[in-house]
Amino acid sequence: MIAVVSALGMPAVLGGCGSTGSSDMTLRLVAADYGDSPANSSQKYWDQLAKSYEAQHSGVKVQVSVYSWNDVDRKVKEMVDAGKAPDLAQIGAYADYAAAGKLYAASDVLSIRTQADLLSPLADAGQWNHTQYGIPFAASTRVLFYNKTLFAQAGINPPATWSELASDAEALRARGVKYPYALPLGPEEAQAETMQWLLSGGNGYTDDVGTYTIDSPQNIETFTWLKDQLVGKGLTGPVAPGKLNRATAFAAFADGQVGMLNGHPTLIQQAAKKGVKFGMVPMPGRSGKATAMGVADWMTAFKQNGHAQQIGDFLDYVYSEKNVLAFSREYGLLPVTGSASNTMSQAARDKDLHAFLDQLPTSELYPVGKTSWAAVSAAVKQDIGQAVAPGASPAAVLTRLQTLAATADSTAKG
Repeated sequence: MIAVVSALGMPAVLGGCGSTGSSDMTLRLVAADYGDSPANSSQKYWDQLAKSYEAQHSGVKVQVSVYSWNDVDRKVKEMVDAGKAPDLAQIGAYADYAAAGKLYAASDVLSIRTQADLLSPLADAGQWNHTQYGIPFAASTRVLFYNKTLFAQAGINPPATWSELASDAEALRARGVKYPYALPLGPEEAQAETMQWLLSGGNGYTDDVGTYTIDSPQNIETFTWLKDQLVGKGLTGPVAPGKLNRATAFAAFADGQVGMLNGHPTLIQQAAKKGVKFGMVPMPGRSGKATAMGVADWMTAFKQNGHAQQIGDFLDYVYSEKNVLAFSREYGLLPVTGSASNTMSQAARDKDLHAFLDQLPTSELYPVGKTSWAAVSAAVKQDIGQAVAPGASPAAVLTRLQTLAATADSTAKG
């Protein structure tokens, strides 16, 4: 979900349940790093939280190992495959572990109060086979960022519909803007840009019952419009969308070279540091406001060491309003609990996040509860850029992805 610069490579702890004394036990947590430098590494956040928890809970130690997002999912998989699962892992996915019977259900570890405080769209997205195993830990949504200076020079207003977006892009190009609309469909994070456009066209990756609908008529129409009305008219910049990565597009926006693009909260600081004056509006839909895309990262509780009671007690502390707010504010992310969300939505200090926060309750997330999603996401990253390439058939590309998704889903269920 979040682009992370640092790669601290903290040493992994591969042991099982540890002991610091005859009555002490150790909970082992592996977590992802949301920091962009050693100064704000997530290791510091977790170490401080663990210390404060231990001060209130004698007999329990919490040992945390933090890895960059480039490494954390692989590290946890290696630990689990070696039969040395951590007690807790804060990572990007949960469905495979749930399907393998390796996780506690959320109801096995969380108090009723903590469960009830989780935002329902996120809790629902944490379900595998109608039971919640993924506990949302951090979230974000996407909005349309636009460069206020470039818009003022072109005499235009932020768009609310596709036709307005195309018209604004034409005006920006006429003013010599390098990327009137940046369309990052490169392999870094194409699944995100794709999903936001599918939602804005009235569909998505799946239907209401979770069946893949990648080549639905609405989705084909969406990518046909992108190909013909934006890419084909030269409104997406000098780099082919299939070769433009999200990080490059964000950097170009921060350099004042992009008129508009979809962005998440981390772009706020990135653009502000470069002095770019920007605004944020909901992603335009075909004829009006679109459904927003949400993204969540997950906390998982592994069964192997049998520490359900201690895990639950620690998680209740992690998910207290104070700690959720502290983490969200430190890293510019959205809280996953109702209590922290309500506080943030009313706080002036968090005003930059209000546009994202307002969308979260009605946002739609990736189909992360499907064990086939990892394979489908990888295929989208590699292939979706071809759908808007010159001479390409959007329908053919989407149908190819749909066939792969249906096969992967059938194999996962089988």
